[in-house]
Amino acid sequence: MAPQVSVVLPTHNRRELLARTLSTVLQQQVEFEVIVIDDGSSDETGESLSALADPRIRYLRNEIAGGVARARNRGIEQARGEWIAFVDDDDLWAPHKLTEQLEVATRERRQWVYAGAVKIDERERLVGGRPPPAPEWVARRLPRWNAIPGGCSGVVALRSLAAKTGGFDPELVNLADWDLWIRFAQESAPACSSKPLVAYRWHSGNASLDTNLIMREGRVIEDRYGVSLDWGAIHYYLAHLNVRSGDRRRALRHFTRAFLGGELSSARDVAWLVKRRLKRDVGADEIPSDREIVAWRAEAEKWLKAG
Repeated sequence: MAPQVSVVLPTHNRRELLARTLSTVLQQQVEFEVIVIDDGSSDETGESLSALADPRIRYLRNEIAGGVARARNRGIEQARGEWIAFVDDDDLWAPHKLTEQLEVATRERRQWVYAGAVKIDERERLVGGRPPPAPEWVARRLPRWNAIPGGCSGVVALRSLAAKTGGFDPELVNLADWDLWIRFAQESAPACSSKPLVAYRWHSGNASLDTNLIMREGRVIEDRYGVSLDWGAIHYYLAHLNVRSGDRRRALRHFTRAFLGGELSSARDVAWLVKRRLKRDVGADEIPSDREIVAWRAEAEKWLKAG
């Protein structure tokens, strides 16, 4: 019998992180399969998966690395479930993630659903995140700004929707997910589970730290959809990436361009940045939050500590 959900999990030379990610995926409480696409790893990823001997794991290997978008597309092609869930090999899931999202999607009669996401560092300390925006706001903003939290790891979609919209563009690296969400939204408005169901891991190996590549791919999005991106929001995001990488000068430059682009909170962030003198620890990356956000993050702390 076909599983309800096919989890598409691309990986490349992250055997230890992959093992931790899989430990949270395998706790899901629905009928599922995990399609691990090994994109040319040289770290014995295949052997470590064989040792798990879990029949829910399907292992596919690309002998030559073709990039994460191609790997995800191969997983979509091989999927047997009615729904497809995406997860990156360094992120974590709450044990009730798929259950919550499928319930929301069914109740709202939507073809795809995203979830709330917190941010964790390499030691799995919670260092950021806030409740996700409402679906109506996300759908309205998507052509100009990617407001979906958690990258790929928070999205679940009907397999038929993924097939109809053509999958991920292999020519894009950082913004391939945003590009696909735009096409999803053209077919169907999203639903949202507002709970913090994903832990997005910040570490030095994140592809999203390449700010120059993000800028170039942003212009591709503009040309493709004939829109003017919200560059204020983009520069605000890039400024925080530079904070994480320790580049104070570029961070201040992006904060300034964000402010000029209408992101007024940048002024507050610059004051915070100067005061803290740009600590390199990713735990210093997020401004202290109000009580509502602290309480929301506490929900994630519970399942992170339990797992």
